[in-house]
Amino acid sequence: MDSASEPMPETPGAIGIARTGFVRHNTSDPGRDLLERLGNCDLELVVIFASYNADSSAVIESVARSFAPTPVVGCTTAGEITHEGYTDGWIVAIGFPKSHFRAKILSVPDLGSFNAQDLIDLMIGNRNAMMEEVPNWHHEFTFLLIDGLSTREDVLVSELAPGLGPVPLFGGSAGDGTRFDNTYVLHDGHALENAAILIQIRTRCPVKVFKFDHLVPTSQRMVVTEADPARRIVREINAEPAAREYARILRKDPEQLTTFTFAAHPVAVKIGGEYHVRAIQQVTEDGDLVFFSAIDEGLVLTLAEPRDMIGHLNEEIKLLAKEGLPDIVLGCDCILRRLEAQERQMTGAISKILSNNRVVGFSTYGEQFNSIHVNQTLTGVAIYPPEDERQ
Repeated sequence: MDSASEPMPETPGAIGIARTGFVRHNTSDPGRDLLERLGNCDLELVVIFASYNADSSAVIESVARSFAPTPVVGCTTAGEITHEGYTDGWIVAIGFPKSHFRAKILSVPDLGSFNAQDLIDLMIGNRNAMMEEVPNWHHEFTFLLIDGLSTREDVLVSELAPGLGPVPLFGGSAGDGTRFDNTYVLHDGHALENAAILIQIRTRCPVKVFKFDHLVPTSQRMVVTEADPARRIVREINAEPAAREYARILRKDPEQLTTFTFAAHPVAVKIGGEYHVRAIQQVTEDGDLVFFSAIDEGLVLTLAEPRDMIGHLNEEIKLLAKEGLPDIVLGCDCILRRLEAQERQMTGAISKILSNNRVVGFSTYGEQFNSIHVNQTLTGVAIYPPEDERQ
């Protein structure tokens, strides 16, 4: 076996109810090798997260072929989360066995043109069908994967909210490392742009959908006075050029603003009594600020400052494991969290926490939680063994 397809060492308990496997992004036949990693199991669904260094079309074609007729969905990443924590250059696969899961998949092939009511009707129909098929299974969640450069995440999650009912939703926006060139969702053997995949899951496993961030709002506020909402561009803040004013507030040189600056000094908006981060993606040559989330004129932005990332993550993960260690935690983690960890030399410590608590997933260009698109958060679902299977 060549080095490109050597398996990643796995931690004890990595193969539980949900199956996991990892291969390098340049593996010659990733589908074949991932099928071997996930083992002989009748799978309901396979989810993959493919490194931005991979040939996305070749990866999904290979994996879909190898696992057929099991459906395969996924997306490209801004980095992967494996059983070693933060990694780069891998293809992550998660298999959901039919013994514990049922899944329905909805494709949104064109985010510029979709009928929300039709999708809502299909969501309700799918949920009812799964309830009839496995009436004694009582746990549900919805998982969204969406093109991270589409700028349509906010619209999609808000319009689909009526179809969720009591079922929690989480999700992540496909990434492209820190290049911001091409992002893809993967479905039906194809890599798709400007598209989304909605996965509805019913399970006999208890689940907990979560969202947390380590940011604390300050008293420093600013107002968006000129913007291009369709492109998520802010041209002026407080009636001054956006990048220059943001830098002035931080007491920094506007020529030295970087992705690390944005990760360390995000801004947030207050929605429904809670603050949600509206992260800055980059500065344009004209001195405008491009955001990861919806932005508009008149919006009041509050500067946020980070708590200790390691301590906060430990606290939140402990709460997830309060009544027992999850079988797996499927996580969508903002690229800005990873960049902050790198800048503050916390990558090793963060990776250890993620690894010890069975977190598997990817770094994103944005996260979804119920009806809101957010940034600089870790969203996901903790999946626990059924009561009769706990040791």
